[in-house]
Amino acid sequence: MHGLTYDDIKAATERITGQVRPVAIAPVAPGTIRAARPGPLDDRSGEPCEVWFALEYMQHTGSFKARGAQNFIQAHREAGTLPDAGVTIASGGNAGLACAWAARQQGVRATVFLPTVAPEVKVARLRRLGAEVRIVGAEYAEALEACTEFAAASGALASHAYDHPLIAAGAGTLLEEIHARIPGLDTVVVSVGGGGLFAGVATAARHHGIRTVAVEPENCRALDAAVEAGRPVDVPVDSIAIDSLGARRATALALHAARADDVRPVLVPDSDIARARQELWDHHRIVVEHAAATALAALTVPDPDRPETPSDPGHGYRPSGGERIAVVLCGANTDPSDLVRPAAD
Repeated sequence: MHGLTYDDIKAATERITGQVRPVAIAPVAPGTIRAARPGPLDDRSGEPCEVWFALEYMQHTGSFKARGAQNFIQAHREAGTLPDAGVTIASGGNAGLACAWAARQQGVRATVFLPTVAPEVKVARLRRLGAEVRIVGAEYAEALEACTEFAAASGALASHAYDHPLIAAGAGTLLEEIHARIPGLDTVVVSVGGGGLFAGVATAARHHGIRTVAVEPENCRALDAAVEAGRPVDVPVDSIAIDSLGARRATALALHAARADDVRPVLVPDSDIARARQELWDHHRIVVEHAAATALAALTVPDPDRPETPSDPGHGYRPSGGERIAVVLCGANTDPSDLVRPAAD
């Protein structure tokens, strides 16, 4: 099985620099994340861990997906392989938004297929971007099937929400920017759906000697199941983060990246995802979707050090003392009305 290479990430960086927003980095107040795990950084065991938020939700269209979409369409533009019928994609929402945005930048038509679980806020934004929106099925997989049939019938170029080397390489450019902004970075924490963001980030991180923590909801564990089975397999999906992390199976690219020694897979329950999302609003005035909060949930679960058993593979990631960590807040296409208004200071 072949995975992405660092050359793929470098090529994507050269292609999209100046076309996407450079990621903003924000330090988290010392002591917010506890460092209580002995490990490879024991020489810094007396120091608090250092945490930064990578504010990628401020990217064009509200998520990291703009990077992969821009890389995909520009690469096809350069190769002369953009058809008159335009591009088409199936998406939980964010990849569709990115595809529609990148297509408009290049003067190309976009047809986007969404499942019924896609939030209305994403549907409305897609239409404002000029995309033709088609809502099909209750799950992403059903929308993908309809998109595949449309591409075959219309001649439109089929993009993918995550399962394409150009899409994953574009996502990996995010880690290049994070690495340049945080000297001595040890670990990057990223949420995982189908695995495009994870595969790109982990590939770039490995080149720089940075650990990747791959975080999934307990009931959307496509990558975890693929690692266990040794191949991508279908899994049931049921999570509050299903609109972005509800892929039924992980990609071969993601599985290849997950097999590296510098990758730590983590599962988190929905209750901790909801809690992390609320904490981002309460303490940082950051409004993100549940997929973005999934990454932070790995660092804030109540008891990440409880013993592992076959039925409970362990949850959360407890940093070592002095560990320097970047948490990717990957998207903000959400309805904030379910966030509890915090008490006045």
